[in-house]
Amino acid sequence: MNPEQFTYPPYSIPLVEAYDSRFEAAFIVLHPFVRVPDTLAWKTTRQYPADAQILAAGSKYRWTEAMAATSLGSCARMNQALLTSIGAVSDHLADPDGVKALQQLLENEPIWMPTEGRFEPLLQNDFLCAFETAGARELTFVPEFPASEPLVRLQVPGLRNGSIPFPARGTLLAPDSSFLFTVDWDSFFTLFYGRRDFIRRVAGALDLEGFFATPNTEHAWFNHSLGCATITLSPEHWQTVE
Repeated sequence: MNPEQFTYPPYSIPLVEAYDSRFEAAFIVLHPFVRVPDTLAWKTTRQYPADAQILAAGSKYRWTEAMAATSLGSCARMNQALLTSIGAVSDHLADPDGVKALQQLLENEPIWMPTEGRFEPLLQNDFLCAFETAGARELTFVPEFPASEPLVRLQVPGLRNGSIPFPARGTLLAPDSSFLFTVDWDSFFTLFYGRRDFIRRVAGALDLEGFFATPNTEHAWFNHSLGCATITLSPEHWQTVE
């Protein structure tokens, strides 16, 4: 495949069938909530922190922690509530009660939601670690719309030290096309494709929260909570990294 073809997979097929099924596995990396000092909390600032503030003072707040602090008892329900909060689902799929539960958490605790549709700042160094683990000092950035934007080779050390701006969204592709990270508009997760053993090693070492896609997992995996997705198991039963 040409690098231009490694854009985000189509919604209409199971995730593992993307890219002509060339990758052994796909891992759904959940974007962490952002824990901040009280000085950056909503009740103090009423303003979402800048990326520089998140990187300097923020830390990961896991979905499992947010689920325990709210009535949202599954990652499917959490994803549904997050999508509802930004108006990214139609009315019949919306979860207004879930949004209220999220709102209470964010108003009462020094916690912010992740921002949809981008490489979350608190995950960027983790993604770079994957390339470093593979011995890659550069990566190929594939934009959302390669027909109108050029592909760019980016040096991993430059992305690490901030001398090269980290791409907002699109695909980060290994030089030998053996693995990639890709994120889509309005999504609160990033897809990590590659060999299962490599993904397991990287995700385990970095403690990435998420799960492996099953053969039937699609982009809209949250719909399982409503019984209308073509998947066989709830996300809580899917294989995580141990």
